[in-house]
Parts: sequence; C-alpha cells; structure tokens
Amino acid sequence: MYWYYLIASAALDAIFGITLYQSKGLTLFKPSALAVCAAISTSYLLALAMKGIPAGISFVVWSGLASLGVTIYGIFALGEAANLPRLAMMALILVGVGGLKLMSPG
Repeated sequence: MYWYYLIASAALDAIFGITLYQSKGLTLFKPSALAVCAAISTSYLLALAMKGIPAGISFVVWSGLASLGVTIYGIFALGEAANLPRLAMMALILVGVGGLKLMSPG
C-alpha cells in the first residue's frame, strides 16, 4: 500500500509543478489554488509512504517520477525537446525506480 501512496504522491507533485508553471508566478487564481492543493496533498501522501518505505528511497522515487511527469508535460504540451539522449535519461530514471522497488521493503 505504501508504494501506491508514493506513486500517487509523485503524480500530485508533477501536478504541483505543472500548475505552478501555469499560475504565472502565482498570479492566476485557478492554477495557483490547484498548485497549493497539490502541494498539500503530495506532502501528505509522501508522509504516509514514508511510514513503510525508507525516507531516502521514498524521496528519490517521488522526485524522479514527479520530474518525469513534468518533463512529459513539457514535451507534449509545451513543445520541449524529445531527443534521443533526453528520452534515454528518462528511461534510466524509470529503470532506477523499478530497481529500487524490487530491492526495497514495503
């Protein structure tokens, strides 16, 4: 169950990053409000995940998956580069997350 909390927390952290970007420096109400809600929610779920997954692993997985989420948003919604080296490094993050899941308790 802790890994579900962790993955949900990472998704919410990606939403936090995306809505923070969309808020234009917290000047637009709707994306700013969503960013605040996502920030609170991601923190709560990360705290729950850390009850059963070591803090270091939790944080690495959380930040890595959230970074991937924001990067994928950037590629598809903002037209950022999707070149082979960048995609390869993103794949390495996924491999690392999978490896941590296989080798860790929880």
